Amino acid sequence: MASTTDFNPFTQSFTLLEADGATNFNVSISTLDSIYQYSVRICINYSVQLGASLALLLVLLLLAQPEKRRSPIFLINLVSLALNVIRLLLQCLFFTGNFTESYAFLAGDYSRVTNADYANQIVSAIMNVLLLISVEISLCLQVRALCSSMILPLYRRIIFGLSAIIVFLALGFRLALCVENVRYILTVSPTLTNINWLQSASNITTTISICWFCVIFVGMLGIAIYRRQQMGLKKFGPVHVIFIMGCQTLIIPAIFSIIQYYTSIPAMSSNVLTLVTVFLPLSSLWAAKTTTSIVTKHHRPTSPLPSSPPPGFHAKQVFSSSTSLLFTESDRVENCAPVNRMNHGESVASSLGLADGHHAVFALQDLEKQDLR
Repeated sequence: MASTTDFNPFTQSFTLLEADGATNFNVSISTLDSIYQYSVRICINYSVQLGASLALLLVLLLLAQPEKRRSPIFLINLVSLALNVIRLLLQCLFFTGNFTESYAFLAGDYSRVTNADYANQIVSAIMNVLLLISVEISLCLQVRALCSSMILPLYRRIIFGLSAIIVFLALGFRLALCVENVRYILTVSPTLTNINWLQSASNITTTISICWFCVIFVGMLGIAIYRRQQMGLKKFGPVHVIFIMGCQTLIIPAIFSIIQYYTSIPAMSSNVLTLVTVFLPLSSLWAAKTTTSIVTKHHRPTSPLPSSPPPGFHAKQVFSSSTSLLFTESDRVENCAPVNRMNHGESVASSLGLADGHHAVFALQDLEKQDLR
């Protein structure tokens, strides 16, 4: 038989029968290739995120200091990592279930899909909402702690009001997308493409909310670092660590959120929440390690500090677990030259909106007990 020069064996098709045994339809090899390539790529994406989240969850449980395990931010970060692990595991399990059987996908016949398959996907959709709530709570707690000690009440109320609007918008779009996804899963409706705009809106509002909190956090930390340098505290320390991780949390998730519109790699937007979930506790571990290393290396007697704060003043009410910014333990052991710290505290407090210059001085006594993140 003579060969056909324009025949391409990689694009040929074959015939399958529907469930009635009479109706047939054609399927091309290129369609099968597309399905397999999509499944492999998205599973690699989910698996990398799953491995990173699970590894950090174990590290956090093993290395976190005992006194910090009861802090609200530590618990929220722990819950976020656990939720992310469950979410990604369920999404990987989707590709081992009956939804992705070749015939079911090609013929649109999902009669063999079990209740466990449906439950798996519904819980996976709900996990996305719970994870976003957990991440937003963590960001809100840290920004609230930062602004409570370094911002005047009027500006604090404005920031909190705008933050609430942004958070509720992000949660609202995510919840609406979750409802539509569950409806699609239960009905296996082909009209999912009609809510592409909702998926895009959810991704955009989520990214905006993350960037908003990170801009506030990085901005306030930048001011604190600048003021520390004016006081001669220039050595790299925990504050710089948190500033670096804040910039990273601001930039990298936004990049992943944008490039999903320009790449063929599936589920790129799922990396946004994973990155934030990983970066938040990672910065705490790094900052704590930096503090421990500096204190161990440079431990020597320090210059005397006031033995007690003025009556009625409580340092922990001023500098929360996220805002030990002006002085750290490493600053106390390294900067032993005589300085008028009361004057420095007053100047910094005045420039940052603190109510009293004594706050920057007497907060030193409790910094060792504080959680940097």
